[in-house]
Amino acid sequence: MKILVKLVLIVFVSLYVFSSCESCSGNRGKNTKTIVREKIDTVIVEDTKEKKITKVIYDTVFIAIEPDKMKDETEKEMTTDPLPSWNDTPSKQEIINFVKAVTDMNSRFYVKPGDRIAAFDQEGTLWPEKPLYFQIEFMFDRIKELWPEHPEWKKDRLVKAALERDIEKIQKAGSEGLFRLSTLTQANMTVEEYSEVILNWINKAKHPETGMLYKDMVYKPMLELIAYLKDNGFKVYIVTESGLGFIRPWVKQVYGVPVEQVVGSRRRLIWKNKDGKHVLMRDKEILFINDKVNKVISLEQIVGKRPVLAFGNSDNDIFMLRWTNEGEGRRLVGLIHHTDAQREWAYDKDSKIGHLEKGLDIAEENNWLVVDMKKDWKSIYQ
Repeated sequence: MKILVKLVLIVFVSLYVFSSCESCSGNRGKNTKTIVREKIDTVIVEDTKEKKITKVIYDTVFIAIEPDKMKDETEKEMTTDPLPSWNDTPSKQEIINFVKAVTDMNSRFYVKPGDRIAAFDQEGTLWPEKPLYFQIEFMFDRIKELWPEHPEWKKDRLVKAALERDIEKIQKAGSEGLFRLSTLTQANMTVEEYSEVILNWINKAKHPETGMLYKDMVYKPMLELIAYLKDNGFKVYIVTESGLGFIRPWVKQVYGVPVEQVVGSRRRLIWKNKDGKHVLMRDKEILFINDKVNKVISLEQIVGKRPVLAFGNSDNDIFMLRWTNEGEGRRLVGLIHHTDAQREWAYDKDSKIGHLEKGLDIAEENNWLVVDMKKDWKSIYQ
């Protein structure tokens, strides 16, 4: 009985498909064309068991499409370049091949949209870090702005070094000196007040060497990569040593990434009643520096999923890149190598900022992608 029912079903569906095709062919001519698309991974022709025949019929779709439109779509797919600011080098092709592999449902490397997590370092990966990290440049500008209001700073050698942009003295002061400058310029205000200060700065401040707005110095090839990933169902996170409060006010405007997808260093916030309203005040204490292995810890605690793609540019990013690379399935791990002294800066193992030495060796051992800025990028900035 069951076999009889299945045979009737097969004949009925076959007749329906045949009539559909006849209907389509009746409309054929200069304007239409019938196309058959298979939704299943493979069609087994030799196996004529009823289940297989039924499955093939149900998984086949007959569509009438205008040839001109089909031609346009095909040409568009062939000519649209998702990464136009990248030269046609192996680096670009490796990225495209990876994205195709993990987004193709027929691929053995397919990754579900909810698991397509991409993590990007910021300094030196998405925008420059020379001659200093941009958040330090902000602190220098903020010191100049606040200087008239603080006569007690006149005898402060560290403040004087910041006013004079004496990078050597600032570096000698080490982390302790930077933390103190950070407290002077970024604490004792509400989160809203700080956000407003940052927005005013990012929209007006210019780089001391290029004369460009800092926000215009984002690497164009990396913006294209972020957009390409988002278009293909990836959730993009910016994983940076910079403070959350420093990045969040403008991250959507510049990168197209929502504030909740920024993973950065965190300052202690204090709940206070200010003028009858409750506010969060930025305290002087920094709770968490999001650098080195802490980037991995942050990703696990905040995101809860291991990235399938990650990019960095220095030895400080090795932990995050290893963590990504050691996951199951196909992975793409990349290092941005600063090799273009004319259009940007050229540096690696001899630089204190963005030091890259071990990372290059590890990349070679593990077949990571190393993006050569000079060879792989047509243009640097927007």
